[in-house]
Amino acid sequence: MDTLQRTTGYDVGGVRYQQPFKIRRLGHFGFNVAELQAGIDFYSKLLGLRITDTRDFSKIPGREELAKRMEDPRIVFMSHNSDHHAFLLAHKSLGAIFGDDAVSKDITVNQITWQVGSMEEVFAAADYFRDKQVEIRRVGRDMPGSNWHTYIRDPDGHTVELYYGMEQIGWEGRSKPETMYYRAFRERPVLPQMSEAAEVREAVAKGIDIDAGNTIRDESGEEYIVAGVRLPRPFKIVNIGPMSLFVADVGASEAFYTQTMGFVRTEVVNYKGHRCVYLRNGSEHHSLSLLPKALRGELGLNPDTSVASMGMQVGSYRQLRDAVDFFRKKGARFTEVIPQELYPGVDYAAHILDPAGHALMLYYYMERVGWDGQPRPASQRRPIGKEWPEALEPLSDTYADPPFMGPLG
Repeated sequence: MDTLQRTTGYDVGGVRYQQPFKIRRLGHFGFNVAELQAGIDFYSKLLGLRITDTRDFSKIPGREELAKRMEDPRIVFMSHNSDHHAFLLAHKSLGAIFGDDAVSKDITVNQITWQVGSMEEVFAAADYFRDKQVEIRRVGRDMPGSNWHTYIRDPDGHTVELYYGMEQIGWEGRSKPETMYYRAFRERPVLPQMSEAAEVREAVAKGIDIDAGNTIRDESGEEYIVAGVRLPRPFKIVNIGPMSLFVADVGASEAFYTQTMGFVRTEVVNYKGHRCVYLRNGSEHHSLSLLPKALRGELGLNPDTSVASMGMQVGSYRQLRDAVDFFRKKGARFTEVIPQELYPGVDYAAHILDPAGHALMLYYYMERVGWDGQPRPASQRRPIGKEWPEALEPLSDTYADPPFMGPLG
């Protein structure tokens, strides 16, 4: 019997759950795209995500032959906060080699990654998934990013990762150097492991230059004033999510994410005869939504991706309005085919398309669910018209999200 398991469930940090882990938040995600450079330009130059690292497989010893099979051998890591990465971008040929689209060719996400509270939970999850006969893709620790992980597939073939911790990039804007990647693990490590601080001390003792990693650079000007700070854009991405997916069987996917992964169902929306499910793992209204694939064609969204939309939260309503104007002036593609009924818990939002046709939902507010677990009744939500007002009256949970930690730029 697993040492964490008890007759009434699993002990997770002294609290009993039906899984040996508790998901805390959506940590990062990634896309596989046909035109990698176009994606890099869009997400870094237009959206403002910072490039924290680039891994070129053609320059990694032992990976040269693999790189020859790729149309572009790079994986690009980006972030909006101090996490090493919140977003990964790779060429679709790499995704095909790694089997990201092995189950279905419309899978363009290379991973959807959820953070748990401890390293112990990450590896207890691996045993748990094996017992549940869930396909495990890999277990160990990846570099760059230094995140300890267990990778699985969901019923539709999306790669789902549970991870603990993440390399943090501070004021100096440097990531770990490649010479510290010797602490990567390609299989399940033995616990306990040394702390991050001990790793740094060990690297210094080995004579490694810990300041030799990639340095973040944003060469854009700072022509906009955002809440008193000069920035290259009139907005700042402060959070990612929710992830919205088209799935083959909503009931099967709902069962997987609630019963196996521990998500909580917040709300069900019946839209034109289609059952759409909204799930959460914290106090946000939802961090994941599941929509039937039959709805994708009716809405006229990209048939080549299972992603219905991906949320990008900005810091305020004013920033949202300014971001919409900014993207219009930059010639970004907007779509209005996603109705408000399909993003409950969000009021004002705009959807733009990346070069690969993924829809990104720009928003500033997400409804919070309190101790009783009940969402706000639909009749009490803010009505949204075509004309956006200059300013809004606050709701009881406006700006109730966790604050963005760190300076805006």
